[in-house]
Amino acid sequence: MTIYRSFSSAATKRFGKELAKKILSARGGSAFGGKNKPAKKAVVIGLVGELGAGKTTFTQGFAAGLGIRGKTQSPTFILMRNTKLRNSKFGNFIHIDAYRADAGDFLKLGFRKISEGLKNIILIEWADKLKRILPKSAIWLKFGHGKKINERIITVNNEL
Repeated sequence: MTIYRSFSSAATKRFGKELAKKILSARGGSAFGGKNKPAKKAVVIGLVGELGAGKTTFTQGFAAGLGIRGKTQSPTFILMRNTKLRNSKFGNFIHIDAYRADAGDFLKLGFRKISEGLKNIILIEWADKLKRILPKSAIWLKFGHGKKINERIITVNNEL
């Protein structure tokens, strides 16, 4: 488990950007220093935390770290957005917002197939709603409010 503290939106975005770059460079092993086993499935990142804790802000920085230009918006009403990645060993960034849906909905939308796609990076906001269908290899980030007004505490774990 790793804990990061952020004291601004810019710092939260910067952390997202850094994590994306680690994942891009660590294909085949953990971005957090785990065993360097060949990847067999998509990289899945689950974000959990209450409203306003920084999940979307982090996601904007993460997308920027993948080389995606422009503002990244949560796909709250469309549930899932797929963006093609250029100049990467990955082919797709799939951004999911599970706030308005459940695991059954995502299974109907083909979640199993996309989570097995070796060239996919899947980032899920409100991932706790999909916990039962996520792979054990998922990287979990828990966002919380700190004691100071703009402080965010981000806990990174390989299990929730």
